[in-house]
Amino acid sequence: MTDEAYKALDMLNAFASVGVHRFDVTFTDLDGKKLEKGGFLGSRDVNELRRTIGRVLKEAELHQHNVIIRPRKPECAELIQLDDLNPEQLRRLEHRAFMTLCTSPGNYQAWVAVSDPEPDFARRLRKGTGADPTASGATRISGSRNFKRKHGPHFPLVEIAGSNPGLMQTRAELDSAGLVAALESPPSAIPRRVSLTSTSRKKWPSYERCVNYAPLVHQGNRPDISKADFVWCMTALDWGWSIEDTAGRLLEVSSKAQENGEAYALLTAQNAAAAVERRRGNAR
Repeated sequence: MTDEAYKALDMLNAFASVGVHRFDVTFTDLDGKKLEKGGFLGSRDVNELRRTIGRVLKEAELHQHNVIIRPRKPECAELIQLDDLNPEQLRRLEHRAFMTLCTSPGNYQAWVAVSDPEPDFARRLRKGTGADPTASGATRISGSRNFKRKHGPHFPLVEIAGSNPGLMQTRAELDSAGLVAALESPPSAIPRRVSLTSTSRKKWPSYERCVNYAPLVHQGNRPDISKADFVWCMTALDWGWSIEDTAGRLLEVSSKAQENGEAYALLTAQNAAAAVERRRGNAR
């Protein structure tokens, strides 16, 4: 077995230590697009992945494909992904996360298992740590290459930066460490705003327009789809659509939502709803 395969096994074992037994697996190309053939494997058992991961990594490197796993929710905890962290942000989490990753030079990710979760806590933890608010819950597996055009020709190896197998945290422990943002008004309390020019028939905003005006990915030449999804959701909510309707529609129009599933769509809509509420509160 190669060193890369052992790195992947370490990551699978870290997830298993907090109760994860199954994963969705996605394969993407250099542009982040899911492969048309064999691009998604749903609900794979951790033992199956342990047996096959060496071959999977070998094939992926040969064809320059990314290997992305999404852990299925364990029974005993909520897993919270804290993405796009710098070294200073990571240091605040090294004793709170059951696993941390280096996904590219200077770019880190932390995974925290919360034993007593509650609605909106993941958003507050992301905000308090400065992590990406739109993290999807999917990640490149350790031992694989981060195949993005901006990294070529020397594509960085994804590696575990640190691990605390089986580590669980309570909300109180994370809050006392100063990692959690303060409570805000719940997104469900957003009042419906009616435009003076609106008609009785609601319309959806143009998703294509949001993509066209989205900023480019860091050091890249393509739009940041996460930000396009977020802005589109904010607009839809501002036009009177509910969080649930917005998440459902996002699954229809966004390729990233289709790739990452219902949890990503709902989280994006919830985060957008909180942003709309904050904006309206500031305007009062």
